[in-house]
Amino acid sequence: MIKINMSKGLLISMLFCLTSVVLAQPGKFQQALKPNEQRYRLWYNKPAANWNEALPIGNGHIGGMVFGNVVQERIQLNEGTIWGGGPNNNLDSAAAPHITEVRSLLTQKKYAEAQKVANKYLGPKGNSGMPYQLAGNLYIQFPGHEEVTRYSRDLDIAKALATVSYTYKNVEYKREYFTSFTDNVLLVRLTANKPRMVSCQINLQSPLKQRLTATNNDLILAGSGSDHENQQSKIRFNIIARTKIVGGDSNTDSSGIRVQNADTALIYLSIATNFVNYKDVSAQPYQRALKFLDAAYKKRFDELCRAHLKYYQAYFNRVHLNLGTLNNSQPTDVRIQQFATGRDPQLAELYFQFGRYLLISSSQPSSQPANLQGIWNGELKGPWDSKYTVNINTEMNYWPSEVTQLTELNAPLFNMIGELAETGKSSAKVMYGARGWMLHHNTDIWRVTGVVDGAFWGLWPTANAWLCQHLWEHYLFTGDRKFLQQYYPVMKGAAQYFIDVLQKEPDHGWLVVSPSVSPEHEYIGGQNAVSVTAGATMDNQLVFGLFSNLINASTVLNTDQTFADTLKTLRDKLPPMQVGQYGQLQEWLDDLDSKTDNHRHVSHLYGLFPGSQISPFRQPQLFTAARNSLIYRGDVSTGWSMAWKINLWARLLDGNHAYKLIKDQISPVSKQSGGTYPNLFDAHPPFQIDGNFGCTSGIAEMLLQSHDGAIYLLPALPDEWKQGSISGLMARGGFKIGIQWRNHRIYKLSVYSTLGGQCRLRSNQMLNVKTLKTARGNNTNPYFKTDRISKPVLKIPATQLAYNQPESWLYDLNTQPGKTYTFLVK
Repeated sequence: MIKINMSKGLLISMLFCLTSVVLAQPGKFQQALKPNEQRYRLWYNKPAANWNEALPIGNGHIGGMVFGNVVQERIQLNEGTIWGGGPNNNLDSAAAPHITEVRSLLTQKKYAEAQKVANKYLGPKGNSGMPYQLAGNLYIQFPGHEEVTRYSRDLDIAKALATVSYTYKNVEYKREYFTSFTDNVLLVRLTANKPRMVSCQINLQSPLKQRLTATNNDLILAGSGSDHENQQSKIRFNIIARTKIVGGDSNTDSSGIRVQNADTALIYLSIATNFVNYKDVSAQPYQRALKFLDAAYKKRFDELCRAHLKYYQAYFNRVHLNLGTLNNSQPTDVRIQQFATGRDPQLAELYFQFGRYLLISSSQPSSQPANLQGIWNGELKGPWDSKYTVNINTEMNYWPSEVTQLTELNAPLFNMIGELAETGKSSAKVMYGARGWMLHHNTDIWRVTGVVDGAFWGLWPTANAWLCQHLWEHYLFTGDRKFLQQYYPVMKGAAQYFIDVLQKEPDHGWLVVSPSVSPEHEYIGGQNAVSVTAGATMDNQLVFGLFSNLINASTVLNTDQTFADTLKTLRDKLPPMQVGQYGQLQEWLDDLDSKTDNHRHVSHLYGLFPGSQISPFRQPQLFTAARNSLIYRGDVSTGWSMAWKINLWARLLDGNHAYKLIKDQISPVSKQSGGTYPNLFDAHPPFQIDGNFGCTSGIAEMLLQSHDGAIYLLPALPDEWKQGSISGLMARGGFKIGIQWRNHRIYKLSVYSTLGGQCRLRSNQMLNVKTLKTARGNNTNPYFKTDRISKPVLKIPATQLAYNQPESWLYDLNTQPGKTYTFLVK
């Protein structure tokens, strides 16, 4: 028996553009679930004690955190466009001469002096970006339900449906929650297995400035975002709650909605804001919210639920992973505690699919991009404002999108990149005297492009190159030439910026980005730490990648060859990668790394992942150096950092080390490092969603890679995944791959070709299949073209960088568009 005593609370307000729902007959209570029905179920035997135990639901616009409290249910609400402040850009009109001064000091190797000038003059001007904010809370009170039995709370990520059930005084109660993808409303259905037993009080509450009223049967909360850092609030929003009951009575006034003695009660919740785009807040939020609510209210609950499920599963069911026998007899929080020492590989499978669930639920084609917390933020000013940190975190959010067949969900990111290409023209011109566009390490819904946070962290002008990498990768996976043509000017604008700002460094005449930082890291520590630098390795890799992608894009589109020739000339003058005194890949232009450095950022390994400039087959010395760097950095870190390292170890073809990091990440949060909260949210700590997405990406990289001239099957399979299967992973070139293996050996393989052309496969075993021909020469498929990098500079003898390549076999298969090729391997 659970005894739950809860103080009376205010009631909650939530969601954005919700539609309406109509009641259906209450369904039968959940029967004992079959094993395959539990495979993607998070479940708990007690209510959430805090936000990090609540269960997330969302549809890209509306986010809800379901606590499952018995006496007073709380659903914390978010809407993707409720942010502080209003349209603005935080440009520093006085920056240019100080940037010139810092460049000069860096050229003279006066690093401490350069940092002092940067700290004094090149920090944020006006504001450091606006915070993403909660909408409020929806509260549902159930008087008297203190002592209950058979309590269960779960989230079925195969259906995007949360439930709470319990028994009170021999009556079985059930609550169901979902955020409709098709009708943009949040729905709660309350049922009991005996008639006239549903009685509750419903209310809305928000810590933001708000006013609560009632009109007819609607409970209406009108609110506004916060003023922040001298920026006046411009966001206005409305939340509307309406009930539909079978049996009993319902009454609504400004104190809330009271339901008495109903058989079934449905709560429809819609939310909308006045946000149109980053420069327009002229919409009418109440009319928006009411339109969604009225439309949904006309439909039956089962009709809304079926449409929601069909839409969601069209994404979710594209990829199936099986890593072993289901072991879901313990609540999910207990499984997390036992994962590192137990035998529960299926929890890694659940975590993989949970990342896909979160991306589907927080990033939809018409929504804002997933921010630092997706769309789930329980505070007025979330950690790091829940903004878009573009020196890795925003990009990591979308790492799983292409490979796990969620390519359409990139649309909000691509839209934001297009908008930043507009707002970033001012920062390029005003601050750096350059053409094109740029931004620094952070932005928000208003698409600010000036320095955010102090210069020590914020003076990083290379985010445009990283964001543009996602545009090129989308083309490589989909072959969408029209998309590439649309975004080519955006990529070109980023390159034009670097053409104008690259500086010649004095020792070798290399062209470098100056000033910059290796994200959030210093090369001189102590009280007067120094981060500002010229020619950081990550910057060199990013600019090399941007120039190379544009050169290749100009060939694909048969355009701009003169510009491409210019980029080729400049690309040859970029610094080569360097291997330092410890056999490490240098992070900075000078050999300043430390073997005891365990900083969370491993920015200089961008070229290994998510880039494709370091290969065991093409650059074995750099491959070894990257591995050395990662060993020196260590494993345990913040949650998102461990997720990045999973991807890196997968690229290093070390499945056991990657799996060790999965175990480190899927473990209870400690003061020393990140980990996983009871609701499977990743912890920096606090919660950051990028770690969830990064781990999903890492598991995919362990099973399939396609960046290095071929599709590598099971490149980093750990010993503990002795048998299993994966279907639906995408490779570059538009190939959809399915693999079944036992005893770590492939026994069945399927290849579906969307674009046709040569499919080159790499395997760690011989594939005795007559229709697969041994590969000869370079891969002729243009989607697998690899770019030659400059010869690395070695500070140690090459013999100390020896690498024993794993034995592998290459095969070619000529494919036709729309055809599937299936092979049984002997």
